[in-house]
Amino acid sequence: MERCPVDSQPIVALDPAWPAMSIAEAEALLTAPGQKFEMETVTIRGVPTRVWKNSPPHLRALIEAARAYGGLPFTVYEDERVSYDANFRAIAALAAHLAALGVGKGDRVALAMRNLPEWPVAFFAVVTLGAIVVPLNAWWTGAELAYGLADSGAGVLIADERRHQCLAAHYADLPGLRHVLVTRAAAPLEGAHALEEVIGNPRDYATLPDRPLPAAEIAPDDAAGIFYTSGTTGAPKGALGTHRNMATNILSGGFAAARTCLRRGETPPEPTPRSMLLVIPLFHVTASSAVMMGAIATGSTLVFMRKWEPVEAMAIIEREKVTMTGGVPTIAWQLLEHPERGRFDLSSLESIAYGGAPAAPELVRRIHAEFGALPGSGWGMTETMATVTTHSGEDYLNRPESCGPPVATADLKIMDEDGTRELPSGEIGELWAKGPMIVNGYWNNAAATVATFVDGWVRTGDIARIDEEGFCFIVDRAKDIVIRGGENIYSSEVENVLYVHPAVTDCALIGIPHRTLGEEPVAVVHLAPGSTASEHELQAWVGRHLAAFKVPVAIRFVAETLPRNANGKILKRDLKGLFAEEAAA
Repeated sequence: MERCPVDSQPIVALDPAWPAMSIAEAEALLTAPGQKFEMETVTIRGVPTRVWKNSPPHLRALIEAARAYGGLPFTVYEDERVSYDANFRAIAALAAHLAALGVGKGDRVALAMRNLPEWPVAFFAVVTLGAIVVPLNAWWTGAELAYGLADSGAGVLIADERRHQCLAAHYADLPGLRHVLVTRAAAPLEGAHALEEVIGNPRDYATLPDRPLPAAEIAPDDAAGIFYTSGTTGAPKGALGTHRNMATNILSGGFAAARTCLRRGETPPEPTPRSMLLVIPLFHVTASSAVMMGAIATGSTLVFMRKWEPVEAMAIIEREKVTMTGGVPTIAWQLLEHPERGRFDLSSLESIAYGGAPAAPELVRRIHAEFGALPGSGWGMTETMATVTTHSGEDYLNRPESCGPPVATADLKIMDEDGTRELPSGEIGELWAKGPMIVNGYWNNAAATVATFVDGWVRTGDIARIDEEGFCFIVDRAKDIVIRGGENIYSSEVENVLYVHPAVTDCALIGIPHRTLGEEPVAVVHLAPGSTASEHELQAWVGRHLAAFKVPVAIRFVAETLPRNANGKILKRDLKGLFAEEAAA
C-alpha cells in the first residue's frame, strides 16, 4: 500500500483561534453522561455496539412525537401544503387500511413514486405497522421495478401513475402482489385502486378523522426497509435496514452540528425548524434516512419540486425562505453559475450540502464566498443507511478533500486488500465501517451478506485513508481505480485537479483497455457556460500537478453535465463509448 499525499491546505483564511478544541475534546463533552448525545453499548447481531442513548426507539415513536408540531408545515409541493397534524392523520388512515388488507409485522409493502407528499405518508403508514417498506427506484424501467417487487416479495404496492404504467405489462408475472394503490391517476385504473379513495388528496389530509395508529409491537432492531443498491454490476441487492439504523441518523446529524459549533468556540444552539429544498429522491437513503428523519425530529419543512431545474429552484428558495438545499455537487455548481442567479434573493440559504459524489475544493470555497452559506458533505452508503461521517463549516474549509470524521457512534478502519490487516494512519486501503447504522445484511442474499458484513463491520468497497485526527479521505471506488502498467491511478485525484481549472464544472476519469499497459486514463469534461479549454490545455494542467502517468491520454468534451444515477454517482460505464477509437487501438 502507498502512503498518502500531503494533506491539502485550507482554501480560505481561517480564524487563528480556530479550532477552539480538538475533535476528541468536542466528542467527550457532547457524549458525557447526562448529555443529549450520551452513548451506551448494546448488543446488535451478537456484536457490542455503541448507540445513541436518547435515540427514538423506532420510527413509530418518532412520527407520533412529531404530531406535536401541529400546524407547522411538513411538506410543500407546488401549492400543496401539508402540516404535521394533517400528515399524521393521513398516515393513520392509510395504516388502518393496510392493516385491513392483512399487512402486519414483517410483510413487505413496496413504494414506487417520485417525491410527493404521499411518499412520507406511505412510508410511515407501513413502518408504523412493523411491516417493511420497500422504496423502489423511481428511475427504474418497468422490468427493473418488477425485479424489486419480486425479489422483496412485496404483497402491496403504492405507486404514482407513471410507475403504475411502467409496471402494467409485468403485473401478470407477479402473483404475490395482491394489492396496488395508485396516486394521481388521470385515467381509469385497471387492476388497482386509487390511493385518494383511502386518504383523499394532500389538501384533504387535514379533514381526515383524528385516530391513533393501529396497534403494533416494534423493537429497535426490527426490519424497517429494504433499499436497493445502485451497484453497476449484477442485480441490485436489497439492503435490509432497521428502525435503529434510520433513527440513528437523527442524533448523528445533531451531534455533527454541535461538534462544529464547539470547534468554533460556540455553544450549540437548540434545534429549530428549518425549510429544506429536497431534490434528492426519497427512495435514496440520504433523503429518506438522513434528511427526512432529521427534518421530522426538528419540525422542519421538506419542499419538493417535480424535477431539478435551477431557475425554478431559485424561485422556490426565495419564496419558501429555504435555509438548506443540495444533493450532489452538480446542483451547487448550477446554482453558483446560472446567469439568472442575480434575479433571486437567495440570502436565506445557510447551508448547501451534498454527498454521493466527490466535490472539488473550488466548489467548497465558492459556496462560502458567494452565498455566505456553509458547505456541508459527508459519507455514507445504502449499507450504512446514510450518515457515517459528516463534514461542515471550518473543518470542511480546512480539509476540502475529506468527507469528515465519523460521528461518535461510528468506527472506521482501513484494511489491506485481503481484509486481514488493519493499516496505519495515512495509508490507503479499503474502508470498513461499524456502528448502529450498519444494516442487517442483504435481503434474501446470504452469500453477498457473508462477503460484505464481517463481525459488525461493512466492507465498503471504497478506497480511502484516515489521517491522524480521524478525518476520512475517500480516494476512489475499488472498481474505479485505473491501473496503468501496474500503477494505481485514483480517479478522484485527477478529477480534483481538473475541477480546480476555472473552465471545468463537471468531469470524470475512467479507464479504457490498452494492449500492453492494461488500461489508460481518459477524461470526460463539461465546461462552464462561456468558458473554453482545449484537450492539450487540460492535459498540461494535470501534468503540472500530478505525475505524467496520471495525465489523461484523451479528453472528450460534452455539452451537458455528466450522466448520473439517482444517488448522484456518475455513470462512468455510459461514458466509455466516447473513447471507442482509443480503446480499439
